[in-house]
Amino acid sequence: MIGFLLSLAIALVLAITVHGATRRFVRDRLRYVEAVRKGIAPWLAGGAALLVSAPVMALLPIVGIGTALTVGLAVGMGVANGARDIKAGTSPIVYGP
Repeated sequence: MIGFLLSLAIALVLAITVHGATRRFVRDRLRYVEAVRKGIAPWLAGGAALLVSAPVMALLPIVGIGTALTVGLAVGMGVANGARDIKAGTSPIVYGP
């Protein structure tokens, strides 16, 4: 029971962190890249994240393939939301002078 809750907490923290970082990266750095705005880009990014994270997650004792699926989904949703931010004209928040 504790192992399940720990695995769930790790997956949740990874999903929130990866989604935010991916969305920010797409919105700020890939603003002028036309391929990011295509409908297939979130699927490709999420699939690539799943393929990269699956072997790593399989080796760790607490997390498993479910966490890798969660990371892939979070990356795909981050790319889609970042592309939507670009289309809506949302500019990055700049702190400082």
